[in-house]
Amino acid sequence: MTDTTTATGDPCISDAAGTPTDDTTLRLLSTSDLAGIDITLTDVVETVEGAYRTLAAGRSDNPRKLTVKPSDGHSVSYAMLGRDGSRDVVAIKTSYKHGLHKGREEQHYYTALTLYDDVTGLPVAMMDCGRVGSLRTPAVSALLARECAVPGARSALVIGTGTQGRLALPFLLTTLPGLERLMLFGTHPEGIEAVRSQLRAHFPDRDVEVVTDARAAAADADVIVATAGAHTPAAVEADDLKPGALSILVGHGLAPSTLLRADRVVTTSEAQMKVTGTDMADADGNFPAVDTEFPPVLAGTTPGRTAPEQRIFAYNSGLVVTDIALGHRFAQLAIELGLGTRVPLWR
Repeated sequence: MTDTTTATGDPCISDAAGTPTDDTTLRLLSTSDLAGIDITLTDVVETVEGAYRTLAAGRSDNPRKLTVKPSDGHSVSYAMLGRDGSRDVVAIKTSYKHGLHKGREEQHYYTALTLYDDVTGLPVAMMDCGRVGSLRTPAVSALLARECAVPGARSALVIGTGTQGRLALPFLLTTLPGLERLMLFGTHPEGIEAVRSQLRAHFPDRDVEVVTDARAAAADADVIVATAGAHTPAAVEADDLKPGALSILVGHGLAPSTLLRADRVVTTSEAQMKVTGTDMADADGNFPAVDTEFPPVLAGTTPGRTAPEQRIFAYNSGLVVTDIALGHRFAQLAIELGLGTRVPLWR
């Protein structure tokens, strides 16, 4: 592959023959294209962390997401625009979920990411964003745990066995290798087995302890990652948490008290929490003050934790700049492998 560089000195994306793309042909990367790409957990964590650091440095843009939801709540749609300043990439992500009032197996979910090279002005790729999101979100939770967990954390509880729950433990072990007790609360046998399978794939010598009482398990957990769907019976309360516990909310599984009575609140984005986390607000629809957003924590300008006994609530809503960075990384790998379908969309 021939090396070419952008104005920032970073490698340009080029085709399998080593020639930079010089037209507006769009490369489409399907679910199956991306499924075959091998990427390590460490690579994912480093890519996501780099995106946060670039944002904290003021070199990236991550505007508030737009949301559309019908009055009966049967679907929800999001649109997110952003720019990664270290990669010189602009992207648009769309997300649409239908059937929110139905079971998981009856729902429809589609998400896509379109990337543009902001040096050449040419399109890079349009891809299914499912795998990007399934990796990005647990990587962010793992980074939150690394920065905000009590020093010497030894136990973790994951609530939920869906897409986000299945890689939560491997990512946690990547950033907190000292974790000894791994617990899981789930209600779907196939999901529980999927969590075990993913854990063994990445850490063959580790296994997870399946618990039937999430609140009791939370009392023994230094780190709790709640990834469950809206219909989960789990609802860990503030009184269930041990001193120094870190609670990370991705989906559902934590009661509002874990936020409202937290000693410290950390969010990936305060604005996005107020858009997507309305079920965690108080009776008047208000949120407690946010002590810090996460990008400056990773940048080292703000502490994640200020005292060992603090019960910290962290809201992981995801930022589009992390999708852009990881999506671009996948595009690089895909193009090196000659994957995707070239479509002359603008001809």
